[in-house]
Amino acid sequence: MSLRIGTRGSALALVQTENVVGMLADRGIEAEIITITTAGDTATHVPLHAIGGQGVFVRALDDAILRGEIDAAVHSMKDIPAARPAGLTCSAVLERDSPADFLAYEGPLDAVRIVGSSSTRRRAQVLRADPTLEVKQLRGNVDTRIRKLHEGQYDAIMLAEAGLQRLGLQLPG
Repeated sequence: MSLRIGTRGSALALVQTENVVGMLADRGIEAEIITITTAGDTATHVPLHAIGGQGVFVRALDDAILRGEIDAAVHSMKDIPAARPAGLTCSAVLERDSPADFLAYEGPLDAVRIVGSSSTRRRAQVLRADPTLEVKQLRGNVDTRIRKLHEGQYDAIMLAEAGLQRLGLQLPG
């Protein structure tokens, strides 16, 4: 019998889960990946706080564990709320990858006027560095965010460097 590991369907979530499944396999534990769609994946045109905040990517996976549909889930730590539902624990944390943020842009840096980010922390950091910039809401998985940069919806976007590294992406910045 193999463990059923739940994850979101984004490229980054799948890479992270494949890494965990590989680590389990190295220890002789069979595991299969079960992809689950969350409210955060489907409601991409509204700010996260409008659909439940930080736990919006975690809730559907938590519910699947509680219903017995999966045995465990793989998340990014930034998505896990401090208060966990009764009966669930965070049982393992992998070694942290780069904690740095990455500013991706395509033109000259001094031409950047509009920065995309969905993170309140990143918004504050950008505005502290340059209060004349406009920081616009940017939702979607990494591929969607990069596409919006290429389309010119933003002059620059803020991303987690660790996510780019896990996906093997190199962006100008």
